[in-house]
Order: sequence, then C-alpha cells, then structure tokens
Amino acid sequence: MTNEPQAPVEQVLVVGLGNFGMGLARALVAQGSEVVAVDRRQDRVHRAAAFVTEAVRGDAVEQDQLARLGPNRRDLCVVAIGDESLESSILCTTLLRQMGAKRVIARATSDLHERILNLVGAHEVVNPERSFGEQLAAKLTHRGIVGELALGPDLVITELETPPAFGGRTLAELSLAERFGVTVVAVRRGQTGQVVLPAPTERLQVDDVLVVVSDSRAAQEMLRRV
Repeated sequence: MTNEPQAPVEQVLVVGLGNFGMGLARALVAQGSEVVAVDRRQDRVHRAAAFVTEAVRGDAVEQDQLARLGPNRRDLCVVAIGDESLESSILCTTLLRQMGAKRVIARATSDLHERILNLVGAHEVVNPERSFGEQLAAKLTHRGIVGELALGPDLVITELETPPAFGGRTLAELSLAERFGVTVVAVRRGQTGQVVLPAPTERLQVDDVLVVVSDSRAAQEMLRRV
C-alpha cells in the first residue's frame, strides 16, 4: 500500500483581530491552515490563542516586530485591520510587500482605502462589509437565492432553490446555459444534503439547491423569468 502525498499545510499570518480578522483566523484553522495572529490588544490575542497556532501581541507597523513574524515565509498574509486605524492598515500592507510576502490580501473599508491599498502593492483587496451587503441585498430582493460568491467583477457562483417549473425536468431539457447563460455545476439534494455533479440527464427535484456559475445578473434574471 502506498501512502497518498499530503498537501502542504498553508502558513497564514493574520494581522488584526477585530470581528473580521478573528472570524477569518478561526475559519482558516478549521480548514487546516496554521495561523499566526497578531493584534495590539491583549484581550483579542488571548481569545485567539485558544485556537490559532500562535497568537502574538504586537504592533504590526513596527518594522522589527513585523519582521520577527516571518511574513516572507508565509503562504499568505492578511491585513485585517479595519476602521480603527486606516494608516496602520496601509503601512502594514506596504511593509509586508517590502519584506517579500508572497501574497498579501488587505481589507478595505472604503473606495479610497481600496485604491490606496492597491497602490501600495496589495495583491488583492477585499471589502467584507460591502460584499456582505451585496449578497444580502440579492437574497432579500430575489427570492430563491440562498447565497452568492463573487469570483471576479463579472462572474459569480450562486446557490439557489430549484424553481417549481424545473422540478422533474432534466438539465438537457432545461437548456439553462443556452436560454439564460447559467451553468449548473453541482446539485445539493434537499432530503439528504448530498452534493452531486449532475449529468445532462439528471432530473431535478423541487427541494434541490442548485449551484450555478454565471455572470453577475444572469441567475437573478433567470429566477424572474421562470
């Protein structure tokens, strides 16, 4: 018997342990990453120490302190600092790039903040509040949408309840890609929760949840028209 090679554990540095940073660190650990988390506040560091690989109290804009965390050895560095210190967020992002961090994702809280983070070299900038607001708006205004995940400016993965008109019909019969520009990539069975990769002859059930890929408006338009 040969042992399957295991994927290397991702090494992640999370800077800033507010609600976003703390939640992100916890989710990364749950997915198998080794997380080093840093924050100025001892109470946050104490909370994170219960589940991360290492929790450090420190000021990530102090160059010596940040260098000791070895950002150039990490697979990913996340600057999760929010409104409490926009200057620290920008400076930390700048220092991480200067120290050779392989991939830096920075959290923005406004359009201006996002532009500056891009200018100082962040590989990716996220605005979790805006993203959540957009997802919630889609869910509230378009019944049937369970959740959305943006893959870029023009592409989105959407989970949606199977419209009653689709029940008992096959994907080949529905021709969703041709009619609506929507591609079904997975189906979660309502009764069992099992996720299946559907064949064209797969008959949908009314309690299924469809996972589809489309442009940002196609899935919503489809639900309006069926």
